[in-house]
This record gives sequence, structure tokens and C-alpha cells, in this order.
Amino acid sequence: MIRRGSCLCGGISYAVTGAMRPVVACHCGQCRKTSGNHVAATSAPRETVAITGEVRWYRSSETAQRGFCPTCGSQLFWDGPGRNLSIMAGTLDGATGLRLAGHIFCAAKGDWYEITDGTPHVSFDDPELTTQVPT
Repeated sequence: MIRRGSCLCGGISYAVTGAMRPVVACHCGQCRKTSGNHVAATSAPRETVAITGEVRWYRSSETAQRGFCPTCGSQLFWDGPGRNLSIMAGTLDGATGLRLAGHIFCAAKGDWYEITDGTPHVSFDDPELTTQVPT
């Protein structure tokens, strides 16, 4: 299966060949600042992601960087430790077949919303959620 996605202006596109991890919502302060709310991301092994266009990378911590479109500002990727590249789920085109697996860093979530979807949610990171084998 090939899943495709792009930024808002279409200047950057990508294709993922193979499995992707279920979607995880992150409520950490950095995700809230970069998106204006929480983010929802899937991931795939880096070698299965082909990117077309010039991604601008911002080093957001000592261990991670965030990839975005320098033209329209769309946040596309989060690249940290491990073999997978995180992909913002909202940038995928069409039906994905993916499902939300849970929420991380809920201790930092905004006070203007509640998490009521019935999926697991944890106060900080949860390696069991974020390192699931792609499906």
C-alpha cells in the first residue's frame, strides 16, 4: 500500500510505501506551540518515506527536529531518535485506514478541551504507544 500526503500549498509531497504506526496525539508544549493545539502523528520507517520538495528543518530540542514547508508553513514531520519518521496525520491525502491509538503528554494539554474519545491517555511519554510496530 502506498499512502501519499503533502503540505497545504503542494510544494512538498511525500509517499510512504509500507506499514504505518497507528496515530498518536501529542499534547506537549512544543506540539501545542508549533500547531496551535495538539498534534496527531503516525510514523513509518525512514527508508519507506520518499519526500519531494525542500523541507525546512527546525531543531526543536537536542534530540529532535521538525520538518515544515517554508512556503505555506505546514508542519509535516517530526524526526527524533529511533528508526521511524513521524508524519503529521492531517497531511495525509484521502482515506488512510489508520486509527487513533491514544494520547501522550496529557499533563501539558490545554485547559480548553477534554480528552473523551476513550483511548488511552498518559501524563507524559509512553513508549508502548509511540513505538508500536507500524501496521
